[in-house]
Amino acid sequence: MDLLVAPSILAADFACLGDEARRVQDTADWLHVDMMDNHFVPNLTIGLPVVKALLTATTLPLDCHLMIADPKRWAPPYAEAGAHNVSIHAEAADDPVSIARDIRAAGGLAGLAIKPGTSLEPYLDILRAFDTLLVMTVEPGFGGQSFIADVLPKVRAARSLVQTGHLKLHIEVDGGVDLDTITQAAEAGADVFVAGSSVYGADDPAKAVTALRERAAGVAAD
Repeated sequence: MDLLVAPSILAADFACLGDEARRVQDTADWLHVDMMDNHFVPNLTIGLPVVKALLTATTLPLDCHLMIADPKRWAPPYAEAGAHNVSIHAEAADDPVSIARDIRAAGGLAGLAIKPGTSLEPYLDILRAFDTLLVMTVEPGFGGQSFIADVLPKVRAARSLVQTGHLKLHIEVDGGVDLDTITQAAEAGADVFVAGSSVYGADDPAKAVTALRERAAGVAAD
């Protein structure tokens, strides 16, 4: 199982996002980009024009996390622009499978994100339509929050389905991931780790990415 680290630019310096992306380009696997619309979550960040600019500034695959109220309208254009993975929230989508189909048709991987308080069980039957399951380990909307370990049974349940051959998808965790909490997430079966403050708050973000991956790999090898 390949382990991927996706630094979150939500914790980066927004005045120079291209430079911030390049700081982790040699060690990161994906670059995580959070879109918030101040409707689905109580915060407002960036949108498609910034993603298009980032695509010209870095060779890293962009992992776009749409915390927005109208994913059916906006998700496919991110894939059309060149985003590698586009995740929509189950709580915001009336027909998530249809949106996943549109994302894939536009050339991207499709992700389904769920909040900490959202049960995975109602969505198990549709996970085959997705390439990524994004389990939020904080409440979506703001960076710098503490990791919620109580959501890890959802990660374990998804990993069990992957191991038994019922599903083939990435299992991603997002929120509060650092050198301590990444071990819990890796033990539960996550294989993509979004890290914001623990990367961009470090003196050397590139080395911080490497340290996170090595810590997760050490757990996965046990």
